[in-house]
Amino acid sequence: MKIIKGRLIQAPKLGEILAYPNGGILLDEDGAILKVYETVPREAPCEVVDYGDRLIMQSFADMHLHGPQYPMLGMGMDLPLIEWLKTYAFKTESRFSDPEYARGVYRKLAHKLIANGTTRIAMFGSLHVDATLILMEELEKAGLTGYVGKVNMDRNNEPYLTETTEESERETLRWLDGCGRFRYIRPILTPRFTPSCTNGLMAFLGKLSAERRLPVQSHLSENENEMAWVHELHPDTTHYYQSYQKYGLWKKRALMAHCVHSDETERKAMKDAGVYLVHCADSNVNLASGVCPVRTFLNEGVNVVLGSDIAGGALLPMSQNIQETIKISKIHSIATKGKDAFLSVNEAYYLATTAAALYFEGGAGFEEGKKLHAIVVDDGSFCPATRPLSLQERFERAIYMMGESNIVAVYSEGRKVL
Repeated sequence: MKIIKGRLIQAPKLGEILAYPNGGILLDEDGAILKVYETVPREAPCEVVDYGDRLIMQSFADMHLHGPQYPMLGMGMDLPLIEWLKTYAFKTESRFSDPEYARGVYRKLAHKLIANGTTRIAMFGSLHVDATLILMEELEKAGLTGYVGKVNMDRNNEPYLTETTEESERETLRWLDGCGRFRYIRPILTPRFTPSCTNGLMAFLGKLSAERRLPVQSHLSENENEMAWVHELHPDTTHYYQSYQKYGLWKKRALMAHCVHSDETERKAMKDAGVYLVHCADSNVNLASGVCPVRTFLNEGVNVVLGSDIAGGALLPMSQNIQETIKISKIHSIATKGKDAFLSVNEAYYLATTAAALYFEGGAGFEEGKKLHAIVVDDGSFCPATRPLSLQERFERAIYMMGESNIVAVYSEGRKVL
């Protein structure tokens, strides 16, 4: 057993921050939390790892990102979604037919995620099985936990990046056969989005999800042109979500990214089914998709988590995505003349940490019995303040100012990985 000690900060509830200036966390030999101390006793019962004046905070979760788009980060930001996919994303993803190329990119991505304090992920791979297994391997080696999906796409794609329905089904089964060796990175079924998948493939994935109890991730109501396209392909539907629902892919814990234009009916369907909104503030604006009314989703009882959505999003660090989430919510609040209150720092931090941890059956904040996911932040290099700051103020400052160099230790699933 050991205690890690420092300026402890956690977000057990939406909007609530608990800050302990002399706090600590007692861990068992497997990295599970035995006790949270508001004040560490002078006579500690075991070894104390003392981080002094540094902040011990919950680590981040990125619940929607595209691994093979990492090489094109920051490119094509002036294009709308469909044009951006054809001009940049599909061409970049086609490179991952080369396992050696995939290995180099994915190793860098995995270490960059840990360096920026992200320990949990839900990630899209490409349609290539071997590259997707390499992605899972590199993420696990680096210390991350979560889900990765082999992308399915058998129609309306570029000739150099597409599958036949039979190939997609066969390769999905081959990929699942290869996932058994991983302990911390698990498979998630990943139809790219409705326009990329035939009805037969969607039916296959829905049946597979039910038979093997596999979660699902995809995109929903991101762009108005995309939504019109879905209606053309599925004229029997009135809402985008029904194109997933009728094949068994609209289910509890399904992760649906964006939902910028989800109306009241679609939001209610999300709440009723237990489907999660993965809010990707940076991407929604970069690709001119729109502004997602996150406060409305929260008020209506929909589960909300955050994603970077690289490379539609140009920001990999989740601390920066928290900032974007707050800024975009302020823009929405201004546009609605305050009808929807903007998200506070405390609330956005919760969405990037505890909300996602609960998806993985982790803890609300630093919860006893759960494995530790934490970062240690050295804020001593920030510009000196004109007066002593409260721990809440230091926390807020860290969200806006931290970089890789400030994150001096990372714990994932109880393991110290940085």
